[in-house]
Amino acid sequence: MAAPIESLLNELRESEDPIEELKTLRTAVFATPVSGLREAVSGARLEILFSLLNTNDKEQIEVCVEILSRVLQTLDPVQLAQNYKTALHVGLNHPNDSVKVLTLTQIGRVVGHVDGVTQMLNSTEILRDVIQCISVESIAVAEKAVAALIELSSTKAGLDALFRSDLLKKLKDVMGTSDIIRYRVYELIVDVSTASPVSLGYCANSGLISQMLDEVTGEDILVRATAIEMVTNLAKSQHGRQYLAQQGVMDKIANMIIAAESDPLSSLYLPALVKFFGKLAIMDSPQQVCEKFPVFLEAVFSMAMTLEPTLTPVAVDTLGELGKTVEGKQVLHKAGEKFTSVLKKISKITSDGETELRLRCLDALTHLLTLPVEQQTDDLLLLTESWFNSLSSQPMAMIRNISIQPFPEFHCRALRVFTAIGCQPWGQRLMMDTPGFVEWMLDRSVGKGKEAKDCKFELVGTILSSSSTREIFGAQNYLKLKTYMKEGPYYVTAVSTVSTEGAD
Repeated sequence: MAAPIESLLNELRESEDPIEELKTLRTAVFATPVSGLREAVSGARLEILFSLLNTNDKEQIEVCVEILSRVLQTLDPVQLAQNYKTALHVGLNHPNDSVKVLTLTQIGRVVGHVDGVTQMLNSTEILRDVIQCISVESIAVAEKAVAALIELSSTKAGLDALFRSDLLKKLKDVMGTSDIIRYRVYELIVDVSTASPVSLGYCANSGLISQMLDEVTGEDILVRATAIEMVTNLAKSQHGRQYLAQQGVMDKIANMIIAAESDPLSSLYLPALVKFFGKLAIMDSPQQVCEKFPVFLEAVFSMAMTLEPTLTPVAVDTLGELGKTVEGKQVLHKAGEKFTSVLKKISKITSDGETELRLRCLDALTHLLTLPVEQQTDDLLLLTESWFNSLSSQPMAMIRNISIQPFPEFHCRALRVFTAIGCQPWGQRLMMDTPGFVEWMLDRSVGKGKEAKDCKFELVGTILSSSSTREIFGAQNYLKLKTYMKEGPYYVTAVSTVSTEGAD
């Protein structure tokens, strides 16, 4: 196949109207296995393909980009940088976005290679143009530019080039284009910072992290909310959290939550503040975070009790995430009546709220009530039982009523709530005390579709995972459950048809 591709490239050089030859080449390139294609283009000069990008014909550009996207992937990054540096530079300034995306993708490959990055560091003009691409209107181009710079920052030499040379000034100049572009750069800085403590040090010394942190308490409400999201992403790494603590950011955000009580515009940024501490609690310790910043949990409870569309969903999600862990459950339990009131509110929303919020409430209840066999202690079993019973006067009937609604998403989420309590002895006793529950659970005609059948199968499996199942459900029901599991989620009972001769 090498010869046909080489001859097709030669034909292109002699063609005055190359579109048909390009289409033929495209077919040959995509029909050739990568190994064969690598051999075919290893000694070929691809300048003709790059030169054919210099046109206003969109179809020609599209076909050239498709060919180059496949062909260039077969080239060694160092070879690509050495032989086609000029073409890459031209590609970054091409008016067509697909050419820019192609070029940035290849530059990302080069700077992510231990030897390729050395080649690129000698081409500061290319790197300056990569930074400039962050400011273009096309999100696809900007994202590729950011990705390439993140790859560049994966080595010390790349960090030095980006943060200890004129490229840093270029980066700061680009930030001045608009709020949107500034936050694209912040995203880059946060991604680089989370990679390692060394990377964070470079970003901190550049002054860009301090600039971002200042915007957390800025006057512009919307900018403030976006800055908090950036800071939350920075907190994903342990060294990032340590840095934020050293800078007093946690205390600042806690004070902002307190001040939000008297701010009529707080609904625009309060969810971001709560998400920050929610992520912090999950990554570190729910108990430590909630004890050190009690205003966080107070805000979550308050948001859950309102019906503010921007606040309640975040509160419900946060409670669900906290309730996934034993430590989080214990923190919520310590809140006593405050949390019980919140549970009743969640229960009410689950029954008659807006669809999306009802689904989120069911997910939160599943997390709060889940207690795997290996985590079950008398205290924790009493805790989950009391939470379930506080949902309503008849919580089993409430969840069951949701499960029989003609919407698959409600059916499955209700089943997951039952699955959450299915391996807990008190939950099993409730199931046995609920008339018709076991029969309903084993009825394969209830719930249509793969997801519903999978959820039912998971429920039965969870029940059988408990050592108390045989005793509570009895030998006959236990055998039925085991048979259900053995048959699998998609078992269909065979129905035989008997034909009678002479019958109508």
